[in-house]
Amino acid sequence: MAEAVYQPRLLEKYRSSVIPALQEQFKYGNRMQVPSVTRVSLNVGLGEALQNARLLEAAVEELGRIAGQKAVVTRARKAIANFRLREGQSIGCMVTLRRQRMYDFLDRLINVALPRVRDFRGVSPNAFDGRGNYSLGIREQIIFPEVDYDKVEKIRGLSVTIVTSAPTDDEGRALLRELGMPFRT
Repeated sequence: MAEAVYQPRLLEKYRSSVIPALQEQFKYGNRMQVPSVTRVSLNVGLGEALQNARLLEAAVEELGRIAGQKAVVTRARKAIANFRLREGQSIGCMVTLRRQRMYDFLDRLINVALPRVRDFRGVSPNAFDGRGNYSLGIREQIIFPEVDYDKVEKIRGLSVTIVTSAPTDDEGRALLRELGMPFRT
């Protein structure tokens, strides 16, 4: 007997309701023309890590817990004397999520984390890059339930970039709206 394979809730929603809705809205002739989310990138920049290396270790651990995947330390590409930055110094961390982990993260972001933001009225519908990709800045990492508030040394923000296969911003916006992204009106 075949074992049941885990399918993320958001992926099931995409296949059952988002594809038909977008096909009807944009008059796609084929299901394969419907845009999809290809990857989600999380990035934390830590300029303070130059003075205190423990901050970077804590950020890597927290970002790994939020994403469900180990974070990679990012390094400076070039030296900037005004910031006392040398080439190769550790200045942040990032994670790129694909497939099931990506859909799990998006589900938690849309349904759990964003509603926990203080005075939340929705995310900006204008933060697209011209090619259907969406970027979102989060000011506090403590909105994610995976982060233990008592163990947080410092409140820090992170940026979330949702990369889609949509050719235009309108199609990307429609895709994210159908997935449940709470855009401001």
